[in-house]
Amino acid sequence: MQDQRRVVIDYVSPSVNCGQYYIKRVVNEIVKINAHVLADGHDVLGASILYKYEDDKDWTETRMRLVVNDEWHGAFTVQKQGFYSYKVQAWVDYALNWRYGIVRKIDDNQHVSSELLEGAEYIKVILDEISSTSDKVYLEHLYDIFRDESAYGEAITEATSERLKDLLYQHPIKLLENHSDEYRVYVDRKKARFSTWYEFFPRSASKKEGVHGTFKDCERLLPRIKNMGFDVVYLPPIHPIGEVNRKGKNNTTEAKPGDVGSTWGVGSRFGGHKAIHPDLGTLNDFKSLIQRAKDNNLEIAMDYALQAAPDHPWVKEHPQWFKWRPDGTVQYAENPPKKYQDILPIYWESQDYKNLWNECLDILLYWIDCGIEIFRVDNPHTKPFYFWNWIIEKVKAKHPNVIFLAEAFTAPKVMQQLAKQGYTQSYTYFTWRNTKHELVEYVEELTKSELSEYMQPNFWPNTPDINPFHLQGAGESKHMQRYALAATLSSCIGIYGPVFEFMLSSSLLGKEEYLNSEKFQIAHYDWTVENKLTTIIAKINYIRNHNEALQQTNNITFCHIDNDNLIAFHKWNDAKTNHFLVIISLDEHSSQQGTVQVPLEALGVHAGHRLDMHDLITDSHYDWFNEWSFVELHPSLPFHIFKINK
Repeated sequence: MQDQRRVVIDYVSPSVNCGQYYIKRVVNEIVKINAHVLADGHDVLGASILYKYEDDKDWTETRMRLVVNDEWHGAFTVQKQGFYSYKVQAWVDYALNWRYGIVRKIDDNQHVSSELLEGAEYIKVILDEISSTSDKVYLEHLYDIFRDESAYGEAITEATSERLKDLLYQHPIKLLENHSDEYRVYVDRKKARFSTWYEFFPRSASKKEGVHGTFKDCERLLPRIKNMGFDVVYLPPIHPIGEVNRKGKNNTTEAKPGDVGSTWGVGSRFGGHKAIHPDLGTLNDFKSLIQRAKDNNLEIAMDYALQAAPDHPWVKEHPQWFKWRPDGTVQYAENPPKKYQDILPIYWESQDYKNLWNECLDILLYWIDCGIEIFRVDNPHTKPFYFWNWIIEKVKAKHPNVIFLAEAFTAPKVMQQLAKQGYTQSYTYFTWRNTKHELVEYVEELTKSELSEYMQPNFWPNTPDINPFHLQGAGESKHMQRYALAATLSSCIGIYGPVFEFMLSSSLLGKEEYLNSEKFQIAHYDWTVENKLTTIIAKINYIRNHNEALQQTNNITFCHIDNDNLIAFHKWNDAKTNHFLVIISLDEHSSQQGTVQVPLEALGVHAGHRLDMHDLITDSHYDWFNEWSFVELHPSLPFHIFKINK
């Protein structure tokens, strides 16, 4: 009889690949569970979510509720980093089924003495579970009067009481209960869901033109980055740069004297992935930078680029980690028509792959020991998926605070697979999404599909690799628009600066690449310059840092607005105590007008109710009373960020 079951549990969500991969949350987030629960006949059913933290022995139970059409909903909150397990339990609730039937018979003036005796048996079963003295006395009294024909009048009154119904609900008799499969959720720290990245090249941090920057120069820039509202400082590779086949300026194949090469050509006679470029400083200098960043409430993110320059120490020490041609030459990296003569790709099918994997793990552990807890991973899609699953699991088991950002501008399913294998965040196609249709379609895909359960997007308007056509030659308005879009659509964002805020967008002809790219040369900036864009970025980041609705990505609904040059959306926090209406003009040249539909139903108000629309950029207040409201945006300030006060 142990295998006898009546209740079917179907379509438990969220789950990824039927539970093959875990979903993701951050500390204190809610996990909302849905399931189809049904049985033969018309009996009353009950369902619960059972969940526990990885070290817990016992399951915690929280009840689910029937919504419609056999669909049950429930939720629980994850409070610690690490893995939680969850499953759905369901049963025929015979006690509540009894009450459902007796109420209808009493309403039909039927005599129910026999049914009262049945009810007494259910009460007898749950009496031992009752801890409240008053409830215990109450149920003992019911047990007596249900069996006493002389107390029939009182008995039928109590049989239909809400108090009895509540007690039967709170203490269900679970006969022949069924369980779904178990699923897992991985819980990260909050920065996995909400982070604001600023990327710059340390070698361009010097005050003096033509002089290689140092970590000490970087320390000088930290207050500026903090004051702009960023919390992650991402540094391209800081390792020694290969001298063999070094690239020249603008990616020329022959370096001239004084050319510094690409920072992603890792390794030289000065060392490899555990070494620091000697012109940047010492290991102690780097540790000092990490600490100074922490003092400014910033975290340093390192670049993890698993590739080697031809003169990387690995090439001589571990030649089996590279692919050699029959003529004794090595296969250089390429992505036709692109060629990377300064980089040797690792041969992941090497017979010595175990030692290779362990060395790659040791690199991460080395820098983690130095104080690094965030890694931006270069081109992860060119390495085996199962390698990433292994290495991320190894790192997170010892260092749960570590965050991995996948720099994978590649095919959608490849990006999704990297997220399934454990990546915390991912670069996205936002960099190229420019029209209203493109933006709405893409954000809907990220937030309304299964992707929302395991892939955290990170929106970057630009990167050292990508100078998108729509930013080339663009002015202040376009840059404000792109930052506002990134910062309000996604909770994780980043920019490559100071190129972005200084609006330096000269490009190679016909390519989405920067002219005089910092990837291949040192640049010089006046880091003291402030402009309207730096002010706007700082304001937007301040708003993000003080409002939960903008610290998550998935709670978003696009609002109708009768102008395709305007995009409008509503965002809110899980508690629904923080609401925003964001309206952004996609036209950087002309003023745009439109009428936006205010999400009154989602706000729980009706037309005629006063809404205080507080534009947090200009600190202006507007009273809106109607479902439809007129807006006008100008290129000088092409967006509204309204905090809605009900």
